[in-house]
Amino acid sequence: MAAGGAGGGCPPAPLLLLLLGLVAAAGLGGEAARLYRPGEDPLTVLEAGTVRRALLNSSAAWVLQFYSSSCGHCIGFAPTWRALAGDVKDWEPAIRIGVLDCGEEENYETCKEYGILYYPTFRYFKAFTKQFTTGENYKGSDRELQTVRQMMIDFLQNHSQESRPPACPPLDPIPSSEIASLFDKNSHHYTAIVVESSNSYVGREVILDLIQYENIMVKRVLNSDKAFLEKLGITSIPSCYLIYPNGSHGLINILKPLRSFFSSYLKSLPGVRRKHVSQLPLPKKQSKQEGTEIKAWKEFDKAKLYMADLESGLHYLLRVELATHKTLEGAELKTFKDFVTVIAKLFPGRQPVVKLLETLQEWLVSLPLDKIPYDAILDLVNNKMRISGIFLTNHIQWVGCQGSRPELRGYTCSLWKLFHTLTVQAAVRPKALINTGFEDNPQVVLQIMRRYIQHFFGCKACAQHFEEMAKESMDSVKTLDKAVLWLWEKHNVVNDRLAGDPSEDPKFLKVQWPTPDLCPECHDEIKGLHSWNEAQVLQFLKHHYHNENILYKYTEGQVNSNEIELRDVRERKDKNLPQKTSGNEDKILNQQNMLDSKSKVLDKLIANNGPTKPSVSFLGIGFSNIDMSLCVVLYVASSLFLMIMYFFFRMRSKRWKVRYYRPTV
Repeated sequence: MAAGGAGGGCPPAPLLLLLLGLVAAAGLGGEAARLYRPGEDPLTVLEAGTVRRALLNSSAAWVLQFYSSSCGHCIGFAPTWRALAGDVKDWEPAIRIGVLDCGEEENYETCKEYGILYYPTFRYFKAFTKQFTTGENYKGSDRELQTVRQMMIDFLQNHSQESRPPACPPLDPIPSSEIASLFDKNSHHYTAIVVESSNSYVGREVILDLIQYENIMVKRVLNSDKAFLEKLGITSIPSCYLIYPNGSHGLINILKPLRSFFSSYLKSLPGVRRKHVSQLPLPKKQSKQEGTEIKAWKEFDKAKLYMADLESGLHYLLRVELATHKTLEGAELKTFKDFVTVIAKLFPGRQPVVKLLETLQEWLVSLPLDKIPYDAILDLVNNKMRISGIFLTNHIQWVGCQGSRPELRGYTCSLWKLFHTLTVQAAVRPKALINTGFEDNPQVVLQIMRRYIQHFFGCKACAQHFEEMAKESMDSVKTLDKAVLWLWEKHNVVNDRLAGDPSEDPKFLKVQWPTPDLCPECHDEIKGLHSWNEAQVLQFLKHHYHNENILYKYTEGQVNSNEIELRDVRERKDKNLPQKTSGNEDKILNQQNMLDSKSKVLDKLIANNGPTKPSVSFLGIGFSNIDMSLCVVLYVASSLFLMIMYFFFRMRSKRWKVRYYRPTV
């Protein structure tokens, strides 16, 4: 993420851009180079098409990290996870380590199915699982390599005898009497006995380190039997006692009583060698179609704001990040409603996008419900109602937020840009928030940003950092201009903290923004020290995030493709009509479609809000209680109407007979 969300550092020269594009094309080979590389890193990279087949009925247990390639904390944690996978590579027959990138568009639905709310999320999956399960959450905030490794051992020991991976030997300690029976007996293998305390993991780690080696067996004994230890000459723990194949035995002399020393020594014994076993089968990755589109580098002006970044960020926010919450209720629903209200009023976007946001806002206000299923929101965002003139791109097109690698910048950059834009729009167009309940609140955008990040932002560590900054000084903001400056200042604080972090893009360094080449008037010196001219900074921000500074390049194709799709839909509908409808009839049809769709969505929402009476089915069609009530009302009304018409014509008939009656002669 570049400083100020505007791109930071200078864009590469044209020749460098060309080379960068060629390198990307050669290196990616049609697939994004993500945090973890299949075949190179000592772990399994899973995706939507392989994760279920890998986990179901697996002969090994799994530890799976769900991460997002756009999450800075995930990027920083990647070296630790890679190191852990390499450290326990020999444990693979018993427990495997995998990753799944929830930031990849093809994995969005899969991560939603597994209920992933934040990144990174760690889940354990037991061996021989017969049905789909979301796994067991890793409990604990300590993610140090040693802690996670020990948790893996605890998870293996929690398996029942029937479901324990076949390659995993017993990890529980054995009684000292069982060890004594092994002395002075010939055997075809070595037996290593690790003596340790009850809270030590060294013995279990050594057992797992040797499961892929033959001609050796490792067991563990606790140091509770002091007489037995004295008999073996063991004076310190952990220690390793070795029984040779010929029956002789003795204490191993190790320089340091560490797991790595014990394992290395035992692997080097004569006759101990790695088993010749085939790799555990994994479902093959589904081959992608040839000619997969390689995203070329887009030239951009760092002094401009690109609508493609803002719309792509909205797409990711509404269709990906929000999708991790199956139902919105309580504080989450209130936050989302307020967010939609503010962005519908302030977003300086194209008319179809603004109309979509306004429609979403009106729809949310019109529903007096305590909870709303996310699928209902997604239906509206995807325009399942077929309302003409509303649209939001359904794919990502980073321009000012593009990174030199796919996992860098992207969504976090666009989210900064979005909220910077909203603070500026609130300052330059304060009347836009009239009648929203926010018109007298100078902190409105900041407060909604704070709540959104707290409830929805995927990176939990990032959310905690932002919350700390908000608690420290957000209350001091008393004007809309101060809100603009507060967010700018805190963004620079974040840039300073993350400078040099693994999440930093080497092509777009995290510097203090705006840089002197963008705004020379913003920079001053007082007594030889750099200082900001905040009046000039405010003026610059109001210009940079103003409507007039937005470029619509790279968004035109999105509009055209959508219009083509909508036209095709209309043409398919027109084929079923006897004649072309007039403009007024089109308008009536659109309104009718919208009302029908709203009724369907309302039925879905009512069904998802608390206990309701069961619906009635007739001829395979489900009727809700509202439908049945309407039927009864219409039935009664039609019956009354028929009775009135009957009596009316009955009385009229009688009057006619009396008027024209002639007596017979």
